[in-house]
Amino acid sequence: MRTLSYLFIGIFFGIVMFKSEAASWFRIYEMFKFESFHMYGIIGSALVIGIAMVQWIKRYNIKSFYGEKILFMPKEKGIRQYLFGGIVFGLGWALAGACPGPMFTLVGAGYVPILVVIFGAMLGTYLYGVLKDRLPH
Repeated sequence: MRTLSYLFIGIFFGIVMFKSEAASWFRIYEMFKFESFHMYGIIGSALVIGIAMVQWIKRYNIKSFYGEKILFMPKEKGIRQYLFGGIVFGLGWALAGACPGPMFTLVGAGYVPILVVIFGAMLGTYLYGVLKDRLPH
C-alpha cells in the first residue's frame, strides 16, 4: 500500500512540476538569463516550504512512514565542495535544460530525448561514487 501512495505522490508532483512550467526548458533558459522571476519564485517557495516542514518535523517529532524517527545530520562545512558541486550542477542544469526533478517529469510527459540526459546524470552519479575518495577535499 505504501508503494502505491508513493506512486500517487510522484504522479502528483510530476503534474505540479509540468503545470507550473518548472519542467520547461524555456523557463529555465529565462531564469539563467535573468529575464523572468518565474523559476526563482518556484524555487523560493519550495525553499520556504522545505524550511517550514523541517522545523515542523523537528518540533513535533514527526516519524517517517515506517514509524522511524527522522534524523537531520549536520553537514561538513567546506566551501570548496559546495562551490565545485554547485558549478557542476548548474552547468549540467543549464546544458540539459532540466534538473533531476523535471527530468523524470519530462519522461512522463513524453519527451523521449530527455532519456539521454537521465543516462548522463546516472553515469555522472556512478562515476562520482567511484571517484569520490580521490577527489580533492
